[in-house]
Amino acid sequence: MQHIELNGQVRAASGKAALKALRAEGLVPCNLYGCGMENVLFTVNEKELKLVTDTPKAYIVDLKLDGKTYPCVLHELQWHPVSDKCLHVDFLAVNDTKPVTISVPLVITGHAIGVQQGGKFYQNTRAVKISAALNNLPDDVTVDISSLELGKRVKAGDIKAENVTIVTDKDTIICGVKATRNK
Repeated sequence: MQHIELNGQVRAASGKAALKALRAEGLVPCNLYGCGMENVLFTVNEKELKLVTDTPKAYIVDLKLDGKTYPCVLHELQWHPVSDKCLHVDFLAVNDTKPVTISVPLVITGHAIGVQQGGKFYQNTRAVKISAALNNLPDDVTVDISSLELGKRVKAGDIKAENVTIVTDKDTIICGVKATRNK
């Protein structure tokens, strides 16, 4: 999986007024926790954070705080309901010993037989949740739809990937081919 570097500044203030002042400066309040470490409160630049949040890709974030680097993943994002600005981010620290659960994008390959027979392809899900060791995490999960016939669909339980456990509910419909309306 790809790594991306993000620089942050440790913060001590945690009141409502202090957080509002930080956001006015273009900083996003964040929290880092997990792997038995103490919670670390910090801020990152809003523009730098967009490299991680405004993409369908999944990354391992190498977070630099006070000269130390922490490998982590995005855990939870809070957005402003009107302006769509990021209000708060939780990062989850990861290591090589425990498996990581992360959402990765799906890549659809091939041409479905059902579409060639006159059906219409649809895709319900753009990402799946997987669990794997840190060094086995893929950038994406590939789904081949070449053998997908008219009226058939691919569920999360049908996806096979090496060294990866699919955590998404096995009955979640990923994509399919439906019959078009007859005239």
